[in-house]
Amino acid sequence: MTTVILNHVRTELALHELRPAYETLGADPAADGLSGRPLLLLHGLGEQTPETPPEVTAAWPGAVWGLDFTGHGGSSVPRGGGYTAETLMADVDVALAHLCPDQGSLPVTVLGRGLGGYVALLIAGARPELVRGAVITDGPGLAGGGPAPHSSAVVRARVASAPDTTPDPYALVELSRDVRPGDYATAYVRQAVEFGGIDTPVVVASRARPPWLEAITSQPGVVVEPVEAALSRFSGRPDSV
Repeated sequence: MTTVILNHVRTELALHELRPAYETLGADPAADGLSGRPLLLLHGLGEQTPETPPEVTAAWPGAVWGLDFTGHGGSSVPRGGGYTAETLMADVDVALAHLCPDQGSLPVTVLGRGLGGYVALLIAGARPELVRGAVITDGPGLAGGGPAPHSSAVVRARVASAPDTTPDPYALVELSRDVRPGDYATAYVRQAVEFGGIDTPVVVASRARPPWLEAITSQPGVVVEPVEAALSRFSGRPDSV
């Protein structure tokens, strides 16, 4: 695994290359037209990028990358919290700028687990020209968005003895209670459909159905299918873009 450190305002983000494209294709990565589009993995709440590519990505024809969100894994911890889903979406935007450095770059497919699935949906709508497909799978934090808080109790993060320890306790508290109505999520679906250039930009491959996810499954441009089928759908070679 190779790690690139990206700067995002005052945060250092760890972007990991889990597998180069040529390891899948059996070709030199410099060979023209053989690299395939990158696959970007987004972990769940409190997790980090795995050290090896998940088995489900074995047939992916391009490079496999994973991003540690702010306050998670190898990325730095901000002081005092302030986490939102949009903060994490901005993390992904920085990663996309690295993976798609110019107009000739292939768009990226994003595979999100739990909270990462929600962020995958947001970035697919916010950067439709850079994202070719968002796949949402089960994982921690998936039910963290809904029309109302889970509890009226006041929760205070227990600060770790080492201030830079990840996952950041503030992230676990704030992101697990982030309130998001269904129509907020569906707005991002509509943007992905209108500007993404493909008929089906979002795939739901999860069993859990929090309100926001239930809302998007009925939207045009969203299908429900296993993650393997979803990755096959988005794994087109450069000449099929």
